[in-house]
Amino acid sequence: MTAARIKCPYCGRAVATLPANPWRPFCSERCRLLDLGAWLSARHAIPGEDVLADRADNEPPADDPE
Repeated sequence: MTAARIKCPYCGRAVATLPANPWRPFCSERCRLLDLGAWLSARHAIPGEDVLADRADNEPPADDPE
């Protein structure tokens, strides 16, 4: 059985989807870390409403224990 080949989500290089690939679906640790950094710095984001944009004071909801 041959492993399926997909494109690395970060660089587009072809990657075999083998369980032995520790960075799957990425081609390398570098691409995995660069993609993670993009999410953490908000260069990547899931579209949607900003939950704090509706609040004028940007305070936590009333049910928050703080």
